[in-house]
Amino acid sequence: MNYWGAFMRRCYFILYMIAVILAIMGIRPSFAADYQQVAGLMDTRTTFSDGAYNIEELVLLARQRGFNVLFINDHDRMAMEYGLPPLRNILKKAVEQNSINKQGAVKFIQAIREAEKKYPDMIIIPGSETVPFYYWTGNPITGDLTAHNHEKRLLTVGMENAEDYENLPILHNSLSLKHVRNALPELIFFSAAFIVALLMTFWRGPLRIIGIVALVLSVIFSLNSSAFRSSSPFDPYHGDQKMAPYQLVIDYVNAKGGMTFWNYPETKSGVRKMGPIQVSTQPYPAALYESRSYTGFAALYGENITLTEPGNIWDMTLKEYCAGYRNYPPWGISTADFHGEGKGEDKLGTFQTVFFVQEKTKAGVLKALRNGNMYAYQGSVPQILKLDEFSLSAADGQTRGISGDTINLTGFPKIKIAISSGGAAQNSVKVRLIRSGALIGTFDEKLPFQIEHIDQYYKPGEKIYYRIDIRGPGTIVSNPIFASFHEAKK
Repeated sequence: MNYWGAFMRRCYFILYMIAVILAIMGIRPSFAADYQQVAGLMDTRTTFSDGAYNIEELVLLARQRGFNVLFINDHDRMAMEYGLPPLRNILKKAVEQNSINKQGAVKFIQAIREAEKKYPDMIIIPGSETVPFYYWTGNPITGDLTAHNHEKRLLTVGMENAEDYENLPILHNSLSLKHVRNALPELIFFSAAFIVALLMTFWRGPLRIIGIVALVLSVIFSLNSSAFRSSSPFDPYHGDQKMAPYQLVIDYVNAKGGMTFWNYPETKSGVRKMGPIQVSTQPYPAALYESRSYTGFAALYGENITLTEPGNIWDMTLKEYCAGYRNYPPWGISTADFHGEGKGEDKLGTFQTVFFVQEKTKAGVLKALRNGNMYAYQGSVPQILKLDEFSLSAADGQTRGISGDTINLTGFPKIKIAISSGGAAQNSVKVRLIRSGALIGTFDEKLPFQIEHIDQYYKPGEKIYYRIDIRGPGTIVSNPIFASFHEAKK
């Protein structure tokens, strides 16, 4: 045993010295040796809301397609209501569909944990799709009652506790008393009216009748008070509240250790009839610029997306981050809006978020998602177009970063791009290289291929970023790599 232990220590020492020598020589392990690519499916539904498959069926389908990472984002609450003034919280029509909180968030989390135990090779990450707010215009009498922003949506990812979903600050979620302080003036008034009315019921004659009526009214108006509402401080009757309801949810999820992503920011749902009412959700790409501290957004999801074009809103937010006006850059993901196959639905796997992980675990995937070590893919199943490498390094190769990383440079940056195809050879692709919002290169190539590009750009004191998008037998949108320029040491 002593001999064997001494032998192993010598082996470890030799390996360590080799690593040190390679580092001194500027030789790093290959990209593939540092990271492994793991494709994940985000934005999927189950029978906990409006999906066609239960959790186990969805897990099995993903597994059969070769995926080991599955994000389940059922609707956390699907409800709308309209109340008549002045008793909007009592004289109201409410409609609620299936959702996590209607069925029970405890059951939702428990079902995911049971699936993880039954299929230990699967990484299953809970989350939700949430609509924090909508507001009404028009009225039912004139027939123009319209719910605005009914489909302005965020994805939440990574909250593991049932109460985190139950207490989401969204309209019509669980009853909360945390807004009682704001409603104290009206509660004091109605309480005083209740006490006076109660005393009047002991009198005789008409005053007793008035007291009884006042007693009943004080109870009704107290129950209608804004103190007795859901965990959101907003209601749908006071017009557009801009970004406040959404920022509230973003901050709440961050506090619970989760992540948020703007979903379908360029949705084309527009205005349409929904039973006796209309719903209206106009595209909301500006939300990426107007909100803060969210994790990312859907960069690929089936619509004609423009906000990822060079110089558009994504680049505006990234440049703000580089300038120090944002604490976090927003990352791009691919979202599926998957409910089930058939009837015009995309096949499970058409939309993938591919993670660069150092360990294939839930913690490793969540770390990559939080840090932007990933790219968004849309295309055939199995994956046809593969981004084997997108890295940024110093000219001497000693410093290197991938999507989501920030590296320090004292000279011209070297960008390396390697792309392969899982399908037929000789597919053509177009690669666009973007630096801080400006298109600086377009490459038309046959697959597979590699590019090494030295960018003749170096400004000490400046922070920039590079990103790419690829069009061919599929679509890829990478996340940015950041570079901070510094003066070379003399």
